[in-house]
Amino acid sequence: MEHVIRFNHPYLFGPELEFVNQAIDAGRLSGNGDFTKKCHRFFEERFGFRKCLLTTSCTDALEMAAILSQIEPGDEVIVPAYTFVSSANAFVLRGAKIVFADSNAEHPNLDVSRLESLITTKTKVIVVVHYGGAACDMDPLMELANSRGILVVEDAAQAIDATYKGRPLGSIGHLAAFSFHETKNVVSGEGGMLVVNDDRFIQRSEIIWEKGTNRTAFFRGEVDKYGWVDVGSSFLPSELNAAYLFGQLQHLDEITRRRVAIWNQYHLGLEKLEDAGFLRRPDIPTDASNNGHVYYVVCSSLEERTRLIDHLKVRGIGAVFHYLSLQESPYYGSKHDGRALPNADRFANTLVRLPLHLHLTEADVNRVVSEIQTFFLG
Repeated sequence: MEHVIRFNHPYLFGPELEFVNQAIDAGRLSGNGDFTKKCHRFFEERFGFRKCLLTTSCTDALEMAAILSQIEPGDEVIVPAYTFVSSANAFVLRGAKIVFADSNAEHPNLDVSRLESLITTKTKVIVVVHYGGAACDMDPLMELANSRGILVVEDAAQAIDATYKGRPLGSIGHLAAFSFHETKNVVSGEGGMLVVNDDRFIQRSEIIWEKGTNRTAFFRGEVDKYGWVDVGSSFLPSELNAAYLFGQLQHLDEITRRRVAIWNQYHLGLEKLEDAGFLRRPDIPTDASNNGHVYYVVCSSLEERTRLIDHLKVRGIGAVFHYLSLQESPYYGSKHDGRALPNADRFANTLVRLPLHLHLTEADVNRVVSEIQTFFLG
């Protein structure tokens, strides 16, 4: 029997364990040590992010963004319906009312052309999700938000090393959140990062990050003692996570190049099926780069999607669907305003993600493509 092709399989380059051992030998395992600072410096220098703070998850980074946005009960936050729960839950925890935005007809990203109709006098934040690392149309979105005094938070969980019109994703909104979960391009097991691009939030972001204390300023010698000065929590990851992440970052260019090569192999192999009308391949917006985070196909129905996943599963291939529309969720469904969000629902019911990781060989990708062809063509 052929080997199982896993949907995800984290890749180890080598420096990760070397750096973890260095952290252990140094006797500094708690957060904000040398490797944390090295990671911050890497992102700030490479991508021009104004301020970076590693977190234990992208969820934590989003929760920090919600605190910095000064969300209060009754404030409205616009969030794509087709996204992970953390995009909304971080703001729900602060008392916000979530206003869900539909996806674009051609891509799971939110439809910017319909965004203005969702804005009210209570709108405080727009959360933008760059699905699969492909950029949302940021220029008109930022123009609209800035004209209304609304903050923009980029949920860039999937968008490391991706760009919009040549600008790094995560550098455009006022705040941004990244993920280094084991399913992402660059991993630390669990992990994330808050990016602060607006100078107004830099000082407070450090305080929130350090449990509501000015401890970071104290260690820089800016204050003679530190104390509890604001709200906050324990958002810092350990030095072990930071060391592992720093090892991955040494290979970021290789990671992106190899993932894009796999993405392109899928895209070419499935072209004829799309031309024949059996499925839809990903649509990368013209202003966006491709970081090879996810390769998906869109089926014609939920029933067909279910059969395709089952077909691949029994042949040892891990393929999975993605988000359920959040306006249909058991928790928040009753709080939704009742608007139909047909594009988000369509992607929720028909999108299938294919295996994409650096352990895949050319033969593995060909096998996945062949089995998809067999499913549709017999």
